Amino acid sequence: MEQRTIMEYEPEQLEPYDFRRAMEEASRCLLCEDAPCTKGCPAGTDPAKFIRSIRFKNTSGAAETIRENNILGASCALICPQERLCQAACSRCGIDRPIEIKKLQQFAMEHERKSGRTYLNKAKTYTGKRVACIGAGPASLACAAELAKQGVEVTIYDEHEEAGGMLRYLIPPYRLPEQVINQDIDQLVKLGVHFELNHHVSTEELETLKAEFDQVFIGAGMWESKTLPIPGLTLDGVVMAINFLNEAKKNHGQIDRLGSVVIIGGGDVAMDCAATSKLLGAENIYDVFIEALDEAPAVQSEKEFVFKLGVPMISEFKPVEFIGNGKVERVRFEHIKNGSTMEIVADTVILAVGQKLCDVAKSWTEEDGLFIGGDMVNGGDTVVRAVKEGKEAAAKIIESFRG
Repeated sequence: MEQRTIMEYEPEQLEPYDFRRAMEEASRCLLCEDAPCTKGCPAGTDPAKFIRSIRFKNTSGAAETIRENNILGASCALICPQERLCQAACSRCGIDRPIEIKKLQQFAMEHERKSGRTYLNKAKTYTGKRVACIGAGPASLACAAELAKQGVEVTIYDEHEEAGGMLRYLIPPYRLPEQVINQDIDQLVKLGVHFELNHHVSTEELETLKAEFDQVFIGAGMWESKTLPIPGLTLDGVVMAINFLNEAKKNHGQIDRLGSVVIIGGGDVAMDCAATSKLLGAENIYDVFIEALDEAPAVQSEKEFVFKLGVPMISEFKPVEFIGNGKVERVRFEHIKNGSTMEIVADTVILAVGQKLCDVAKSWTEEDGLFIGGDMVNGGDTVVRAVKEGKEAAAKIIESFRG
């Protein structure tokens, strides 16, 4: 089979501000006393404080503020939907346009990377307490960082080869480069957090960990794909979004010829699949979803990026049948309002209609004496939401140690 390779592609949003541009943007800040942008950040990254630092040419101070509040500050600078969180709350929205908080955070984190500075340090004294975190995704990483800063010995268990969870294995590199993920993970290593990778924790082992550690935090991700009860689902060429994106990353962008691709779904994962398919050299790509275009759940900037790549989006149609003889050949759709139908030729169909927890993770609850956060609580929300829940869980764990 012909092989395709992802292009060396760095979209505009990955290009950080230079010093002059960062100063110009930070100078637009109104220096609100009770800053709504800070209230709009679930992770508590405190945009008002780090923007103020940049405005007064203290880039290191800005980076330190971000790191102290969000251990995944570098990753969140690229993938967080700031346009509907902190930037949506910006006071300048009623004047002209919001401060580009996302770009300023990226500027500060790039300064950290280039300078090699470390703003977080190991605790000078240890509490003697030990905590196990199951899963190496955002919630566990945030929980571990907060605990380590307070002198708790933390071990993170994960079944994958590298830490990062879906940051590492699901988000395409054109949105979140490996070096940025590593920049965040390195901060945890410097805090003394220990990683046990390639280690799957079963329900039986969980009981052992509960006895061995003082507390256990569960931050398992939603690694199983939701499907649709549609005829032809088992045809060759019908794949799940998680598997498709994971395969593309694992093989460094080399994947069998895709041919004509139909993506089903209107969320961020569907946009990732559409862009990845384009960069892999797919001949024709269509993204079809049941929502109206302005109601599709994907972040607006991601939809605009897919538009710029030339991928058509077809709204308000639902798939009713995958057609083929052993191998998928076409997809039949039906309009959700008027009942009209259409068929699209497809060599590859990618289902991006959501994810769910595996059955084992579903069985783990707080009633079992566990602390839980991330996808298990929020159903697969944003990374900053997972960071928030990880930090909150760490605070509860510390409180439990105090009796």
